[in-house]
Amino acid sequence: QVQVEESGGGLVQPGGSLRLSCVASGSIPSFYTMGWYRQAPGKQRELVARIIGDFTTNDADSVKGRFTISRNNGKNTRYLQMNSLQPEDTAVYYCNTVLPSPRSWGQGTQVTVAS
Repeated sequence: QVQVEESGGGLVQPGGSLRLSCVASGSIPSFYTMGWYRQAPGKQRELVARIIGDFTTNDADSVKGRFTISRNNGKNTRYLQMNSLQPEDTAVYYCNTVLPSPRSWGQGTQVTVAS
């Protein structure tokens, strides 16, 4: 089980940007796929983007062209750069494994997009 801590959320106006960080307490195995998820009020948690090695995928159609997942292996950190934020991006964002399947969830970081 990878222990992570998310940060970087906040209140931003529509069209703004944020960068979320996910710091792991130890090395993330190279064969793990890591991802950013989000859960908006009243909705199910969804996978936004994933990364394994240097291969990345945006899983949510609504974020393609706007969000970018990346990593800094030396710092055991994964990032989610979010540009052109819209009110519908408002959610709690979580970092977790994709493969293997997540076993537990942290507190996440709140992102609120509002004018």
